[in-house]
Amino acid sequence: MTAQAEAGTGTNPQPAPDAATGPGPAPDAARDPVAPADPGTGRTAILRAARRAFALRPYAEVTLRGIAADAGVSASLIVKRFGSKEQLFAAVADFGPAADALFGAPLPELGRHMVRTLVGRRRAQQGDPLLRVVFSLGISDERSLLRDRFQEQITGRLAALLTGPDAALRAELVAAQLIGLGATLSIHRDGAAAGAPPERLADLYAPALQRLLEA
Repeated sequence: MTAQAEAGTGTNPQPAPDAATGPGPAPDAARDPVAPADPGTGRTAILRAARRAFALRPYAEVTLRGIAADAGVSASLIVKRFGSKEQLFAAVADFGPAADALFGAPLPELGRHMVRTLVGRRRAQQGDPLLRVVFSLGISDERSLLRDRFQEQITGRLAALLTGPDAALRAELVAAQLIGLGATLSIHRDGAAAGAPPERLADLYAPALQRLLEA
């Protein structure tokens, strides 16, 4: 699967295979993975709709009116909550809160914590905290900010937590494994991992992460 097939480029972008093309839940990469429940404010619905819009269409083609229609709110509410389209996109591209959650454990426990956090957030219907960066691959418009923010807020921040040689390389490989886990859980929605307890997934997956963290 190419990045262009996932994200869509040009004037006739193709929906990503995991994208919602009709009624039903939003794609994992387009859901808001970090905003808390906010009954009555519309913030979570706006962010989820914005993630879908920016993931599936070139930045220039996305409008606040279209996001508002998808979110079931008014465009004026988006302006009230976020300001401009540029400010809304900046919120979509922010991986800081995801990093806070994923890296919130001491280094000796971090591999297991990251697996449990990623799986737990997905199962709470908050979406995947990292997978949306895949939609920026091979894209040269403003969505490339997703890659820049990911490198700064996820891989860069993780590298700063590591000791020993090749910290940046090891951080990138850890990020790759976390993205791979999220992608696999999206592909195998009804597979064996879907019903496995988070602790069992951590038993199997976390040791490889921990070896990279402590190498």
